[in-house]
Amino acid sequence: MTTSNKISLKQFLNYFWIAVRGKETEFTTGSIRKAIFMLSIPMILEMLMESIFALVDIAYVSQVSVNAVATIGLTESVITLVYAVAIGLSMAATAVVARRVGEKDIKGAREAAVQAIALGIFVSIVVGIIGFLYAKEILALMGAEPDLISEGYGYTKWLIGGNITIMLLFLINAIFRGAGDASIAMWTLVLSNGLNIILDPFFIFGWGPFPEYGVMGAAVATNIGRGTAVLFQLGILFFGWGKIKLVLQDVVLNIKVMVNLIKISMGGIAQFLIGTSSWVFLMRIMSEFGSEVLAGYTIAIRVMMFTLMPSWGMSNAAATLVGQNLGAKQPERAEKSVWKTGKYNAYFMGFVSVLYLIFAKRIITMFNDTPSVVENGALCLQIIAAGYIFYAYGMVMTQAFNGSGDTQTPTKINFISFWVFQLPVAYLLSIVLGLGSKGVFIAITTAEVLLAVLAMLWFKKGRWKEVQV
Repeated sequence: MTTSNKISLKQFLNYFWIAVRGKETEFTTGSIRKAIFMLSIPMILEMLMESIFALVDIAYVSQVSVNAVATIGLTESVITLVYAVAIGLSMAATAVVARRVGEKDIKGAREAAVQAIALGIFVSIVVGIIGFLYAKEILALMGAEPDLISEGYGYTKWLIGGNITIMLLFLINAIFRGAGDASIAMWTLVLSNGLNIILDPFFIFGWGPFPEYGVMGAAVATNIGRGTAVLFQLGILFFGWGKIKLVLQDVVLNIKVMVNLIKISMGGIAQFLIGTSSWVFLMRIMSEFGSEVLAGYTIAIRVMMFTLMPSWGMSNAAATLVGQNLGAKQPERAEKSVWKTGKYNAYFMGFVSVLYLIFAKRIITMFNDTPSVVENGALCLQIIAAGYIFYAYGMVMTQAFNGSGDTQTPTKINFISFWVFQLPVAYLLSIVLGLGSKGVFIAITTAEVLLAVLAMLWFKKGRWKEVQV
């Protein structure tokens, strides 16, 4: 974090404490390594908390039934379409807020924040009504068997019906990150997922005075946890200590700012819709091989999220650094920040891939000991982890484009990697050539490697430095 490549334990702990407290807010001057550290630590911890909740949640639900686990897998493959919209809007919010903060235009950053929240509320209400009313039909469309629908539709109904908590949690945290207030976003997730973990067993198993809801209880706990965190976020925006502080006069529609956000977010939404819709079709292919295979795949994905989410947190640091440094007219500093972040991310992901390759079966057995579930879950972990170093660079490069406001380039890369390559290859290998679930796992890994290579080649061209937002 200094000019030296070495840092003492005392210095590390001091910087760590400064990072989690959010005391460092200047990222356009000084050491790039220090800037990456100060932004990455709270973002990694934020995503790590999300990952811990995902694992605890699936561990609780695994005690209910295999159908319950499969329900979560099918529902989350659909809810990722909501995530796509939330993340697309979030990318726009982060890019615009970061750029305005880099330009020292705090009023413009506040305007962008308000319009982003208004857009999120509108979209989530529409989606929530559809999900609440047609939960059974959604599961049937995903290929769920009748007994699974009967047992799990309540989870689907409440998770999609309460998606406004997901939407606002994503959006407001994106605003905090764009402003450089990564520690606030972290503490928000600590509150949200801490409540989820505590409430899960009460609603799932009917502890104490609470009724036993089974898998539906997981969705109820999630909505309560995330809803509480959203109230906390709004409190900070209006009364808190963040760089972006709203007043009632800011809560007005600004068509010009909203149109700019929509324009930027459309690329981001399309980008993630391509990725997530591809995931939905992959889940549909997996459902052909039965609930136990689907359950193994679902558990493996949750386990991988434990490490992918922190890696994604580090990638988010690259987005903030790019946005703020472009706003400060320092494109070369922005580029150096991205390559350094990618290198650190690759170190982390390389270490994790070794652990997954060696201990895959033991890890899956911690959640479910059904032989077929363990076999498929472990196979999924091992094959996908083989490409982890590529994922590290792919995530950072993608977020760098998004942080600059260039959401179109990652959209093109996703289209080629997922729709043109991944889906046809997954179907060919798993169904036509008879490799089953193994064919899907191979398609996922090779598609992510392709994405990383394309992203690095496009990034080197440097056109993202010229984007105006």
